[in-house]
Order: sequence, then C-alpha cells, then structure tokens
Amino acid sequence: MDTITHGIAGSLIGKGYFSEREGKVAIFAATLGAVFPDSDVIIEFFSRDPLAIIKYHRGITHSFVAMPFFALALAALTRAFLPPLQKRFAGLRDLRAPSLGTLTLIYMIGIASHILLDGMTSFGTRMWTPISNARVAWDWLFIIDFIFTSLVLVPQIAAWVHARPEHHLRRALSMWIVFTLAAVGVWEIARLVGFPFHRWIVALASIVFFLLFFLPAWRGWGFRVPWAGWSRAGVWLSVAYVLACGYAHHRALTRVETFAAENHIAPERIGALPLPPSLLDWGGVIRSDDGVYQSRFDLRESDEPSFLFHADSPPDAFTARAMELPDVKLYWNFARFPVIRTSDVNGQHIVDFLENRFITRRTSGPPPFSYRVVFDSSGNVLEEGWQQDPDFLRRIKRFPRSHAPAPAAGGK
Repeated sequence: MDTITHGIAGSLIGKGYFSEREGKVAIFAATLGAVFPDSDVIIEFFSRDPLAIIKYHRGITHSFVAMPFFALALAALTRAFLPPLQKRFAGLRDLRAPSLGTLTLIYMIGIASHILLDGMTSFGTRMWTPISNARVAWDWLFIIDFIFTSLVLVPQIAAWVHARPEHHLRRALSMWIVFTLAAVGVWEIARLVGFPFHRWIVALASIVFFLLFFLPAWRGWGFRVPWAGWSRAGVWLSVAYVLACGYAHHRALTRVETFAAENHIAPERIGALPLPPSLLDWGGVIRSDDGVYQSRFDLRESDEPSFLFHADSPPDAFTARAMELPDVKLYWNFARFPVIRTSDVNGQHIVDFLENRFITRRTSGPPPFSYRVVFDSSGNVLEEGWQQDPDFLRRIKRFPRSHAPAPAAGGK
C-alpha cells in the first residue's frame, strides 16, 4: 500500500483513540509509526543492486519481530527531541509527551497497521523477518486502493469541516468541490491505465461527499461530534471494508480453485488477486508445472471465468543455468506466477521470467517485475536484471566476458 495512505490511516488511529488523552504528540507518533516501515526505501535508493527493491523493501522494518525495538527507539527519540524543539519554537510549548511506555505502544500500533495493510496486498511483506523471509500476501487489497484511502481520509476532513459552525459553509463547499474533482481524477487515471469504471460512480461519489459535508450540519448534530468520534467511525468503516474485501477474496479464490479442479490442473501456486477499481474485480492466476493460467473476472457475473494459458518455453541448458544464479533464486522466491520464456537473438541466449502477479491491460512491453538473463553461446552470463519497462526503473548487472560467472558443469 502507498505510503501516503499508511500515514493517513495512522493519523486516523491516533486521532480516534489517543488524541483525547495524550494530545497531539500521540497523533504525530501514530502517523510516523504508520509510515516508518517504508523508510527502508532509503537503502534501495542508494544501493546499486539490481534486486534492491525485493531484497530490502518490506523486510526488517516491516517485521513484527523487530517492531517493539523500532517503536521503543522512536518513542525515546521523540521524548528526547521534543524539549529542545519546544525551547526553539513557541508554537510547540504547549505539547505534552506521553510516557515512554504509552508512546512506545502508540508507535507499535502505527507500525503494526502498516505491516498488516501491506500483508493484505499482492506484493506481500516479510512480516516475520529475521525468523522467516517468507512473504505474507493475503491478496485482499490492491496496492493503491482509492476506496480505502477515502475511508481513512474523509472522516478526518469531515471533522475539520464541522469543527467550527461559523466556518462550516465555506469549508464544506470547498471540500465538496475538491473531493468531486479528485473523483474525476481517479476516473481518468483508471481509464488511462486500463481499468475504467462507469461515470455514474463519479456522480454517486460526489453525492456521498455532499451529504457527508453538509448533512451533519442539519440541526447542528455534526458540530457536537468530537474529532475522536469522527475518526473512530472512520476506523470502523475501514475495518468493515477490509473484511468485505476478505470475503470477496474468498469468493474469487473459490472460482479459481473450481476451475483448476474441473480442468485437472495441479497448481504449484494459485491465487485470486485484487484489481481496481472495486472489491468486485479480481484476477485469477494459477502457476502449473508448464506455465501460467490467467483470468480477469467480476464477482457480479454468474458465468465461470475463462482463463488464458501462457506456456513456458521448453526447458534447456540455459534455463537450468539461469535457475542456479543467486539473483535468479532470490527473484524466484519473490515471484509467484512467472512464465519462463527463452529466445535467441544475435547469437545471444535470453531467458525471461515474466511475472504475472500484477495484471495489467498493457499490450506491449513485459509485465511489471519481469527479470532477464542474457548468455553468450558458451553459457557465460553477459547481463541480468529487470527487463526494460517504461513503468519501472531498469537496473541491470553486466558482466565483462573475462569476469563472467563460469557456466555450470555440463552447461553449453
């Protein structure tokens, strides 16, 4: 899940359950804790390793094992830096830091929310590092879920809109316009990336925003709801949405498993993957011993989903050699539904691993997170790394012929 949504969710939790008693520092801690696990991208940014994104991202900072230690460190730093900041900035002098134990608990809850939400996506997260490097991916939420983002953001905006009656009309009107335009923007983004939805949904969203920003002012009841009340409502709505996605995933996975059983497919890996724009859209993927079956379907449709089969290329010595490379082994542990394709171009032998976990509607270019190994005719590795992809930064490792890893025994 994107870092911005993590931060908004952490803020919602802090406002709903800690702000009334512990103040604004608690909101800060819950928000920072919710975004902290993504600090591992700093390592990726400075690393020259082609596989840095899967080697370092969603690792130790996303681990329940390390969570208490990070939370304690963040709590101690917060309490240490707050007094000197208060001396320097007058606007901070009224802030009160919770006790070390309470602050550590708040940071832990923020970090835990991040780990759990990432575990609900198809990218997965290594939430038990260093005990286990296995990626946990429950496949409940799409990586960028605008519905979930709205559920954790809009209640906080509604609380601000209704905070002061004298400013209500101006705030409500401005926020209604902003969120309606945002809905139009999401519709356009979905259309451009190949996952369009009906225009009437934009109109419906605008009506919902209008009611939420204006209706609570009727007879003044919305002005009597505290910030924490709005935020707690947002937390429970978000939890209800996630549970609904879990139920939809169960129904989608049942359809995929039924297809595999009826067609006598022995799956090595099987999954129902969430797709935008709603929890009713799913992708079914099955990795068999000779390729990948893939489908996209809507739970509102009663017909059984139809699957396309993407066959592996026949196995050869170059594929076997590629599978022995350390970086390919690391990639294979990350990939869930790769198709293996081989080709010969200008005397070079190419082995491509085309990951099918992230279903797109692009008609050109490799799927996201596809990996390539290039050999010379003697089986020496010339280069390896991510395939060229306009939506993904290509990092590649090249080997001079004199320093290329030697082919495996028996390789060509």
